[in-house]
Amino acid sequence: MTQRIVTGAHYGLRDWLAQRITALIMAIYSVIAVIVLISAKPMTYGVWHELFTQGWMRVATLLFIASLSWHAWVGVRDILMDYIKPAGLRLAMEVLVLLTIAAYVGWTIQILWG
Repeated sequence: MTQRIVTGAHYGLRDWLAQRITALIMAIYSVIAVIVLISAKPMTYGVWHELFTQGWMRVATLLFIASLSWHAWVGVRDILMDYIKPAGLRLAMEVLVLLTIAAYVGWTIQILWG
């Protein structure tokens, strides 16, 4: 009789969808950003300030950063689960990655609404 050993968290479909949806959100934002940059007048501080005083751009940028953060977390977590075998070290690295991502999201919020 073969004994089956279950390893990993088996996030499966949820993470696969998360990666695709967050990538789509980031791609749409990138296209919009390129269009805005190409069609706008020469970029000066005043133009940037005017662009980011608009609520839709702030929300879109925050959605982009949230998508980027989630996308990065899923990818890094999977890499850590695959290649870092000692559980304590893996947990420490996952916590470090989460704290770093949270700090970047907080910094983005401060920049957009500070």
